[in-house]
Amino acid sequence: MRSTSSTGPDPAAPTGPGSRIPVVVEASDPISRAGAASELRRHPVIDLVEDGRPGPGTVALLVNDQLDDDLLTRMRKLVRSDGSRAVLVVGAIRESELLDVVECGVGAIVWRHEATAQRLVRAVVAASRGDGDLPGDLLGRLINRVGTLHRTSAGHSGAPASGLTAREVDVLRLVSEGLDTGEIAGKLAYSERTVKNVLHGITTRLHLRNRAHAVAYALREGYI
Repeated sequence: MRSTSSTGPDPAAPTGPGSRIPVVVEASDPISRAGAASELRRHPVIDLVEDGRPGPGTVALLVNDQLDDDLLTRMRKLVRSDGSRAVLVVGAIRESELLDVVECGVGAIVWRHEATAQRLVRAVVAASRGDGDLPGDLLGRLINRVGTLHRTSAGHSGAPASGLTAREVDVLRLVSEGLDTGEIAGKLAYSERTVKNVLHGITTRLHLRNRAHAVAYALREGYI
C-alpha cells in the first residue's frame, strides 16, 4: 500500500494501450458529486460514467463526510455483489472503523481535504489495479489497530487453517511498508509477475478482497 507521502512519476497512467477506467461517482450531496466528477472528467485515463450503474471493471468513487452503516452496506454491495472496485473519499474515520472498511473490500481511501484531481485519479488507478492506496497516517493507524487486536486475542486461537508461506509473508511485509510491485520485486529479487502471482494467490486462496485486506489478515494472524 502506498501512502500520500510517496514521490516519483505520476502513477495515473492507463493500465494498457488506449485503455480507460470507467468511473461512477456517488456522493452524499449533489455539490460533492458534481465537484468530484468535474475533477475526474478532465483526465484522459478516466471514462466518467454519468448515469451508469457500477459493475465488474468499474471503479465506484464514494464521497461522504463520515462513515456510517449505510455507507458500509453500500460499499459491501458494490464490491461483493456488483464486482466493482471502490474508492472512499471521506472526512474522518474512527480507528474502530478501519477494519470494517478494509473488510468491505475498499483498498483506496482519500481524505476529503486532500481530494485534488491528481490525488483522486491516483486512487482510482490504484483501485482499478487491485492495489492499496491509503493516507500515510491512516496506514499507521490500521497497522496499530490490527496489532492491538492480535495482541488481545493471542493465545485464544490456534493456527489458521490456511496459512501463509514464507515467501507470501515476505511480500506482504513489504506491501505493508508501502512498496509497490516493482519495488517489492527489486527487494526480493523476483520478477514483477512473480510478485503479482503471489499476491493473487493469497487473495484468491484466503478469499480476501485486495492487498489492503491481505495485509490486515497477515497482521491479524501475527505473520507480520
